[in-house]
Amino acid sequence: MSIRTDRVASMLQREVADLLQNEFYEASHSLLTVTDVRVTKDLGIAYVNVSVLGDDPQQRQAAFRRLDAHTPQIRQALAARIRHQVRRIPELRFFLDEGQQRAAHMDALFAQIRAERGEGEAPAEGGGPEEA
Repeated sequence: MSIRTDRVASMLQREVADLLQNEFYEASHSLLTVTDVRVTKDLGIAYVNVSVLGDDPQQRQAAFRRLDAHTPQIRQALAARIRHQVRRIPELRFFLDEGQQRAAHMDALFAQIRAERGEGEAPAEGGGPEEA
């Protein structure tokens, strides 16, 4: 990405995050975090990655669907905020970022492996090379 698109992406991430937290919280009924924003070179489309807090995958999907349904209103509110900073308000495309949930799942799997190895690697009594 160029410096210009990086700056626009950063501004969009900040503004969309603020909108979701303050003006559209009721729309999703969930705590949302904007994890990343990428924009096309022509600044016509912004790809917004959003993480939804919660353990239940169905609840996260439902919150994301509610958010996605409000995309036109979010874009309109965004336009009111940044219309003097950009020539064209990009089309917003939201994507559900499951990175945190995948990381937590992997941590749990590694903890399970460590626990299993800890039980299976107990030193045998007598006959160890360290006995003299």
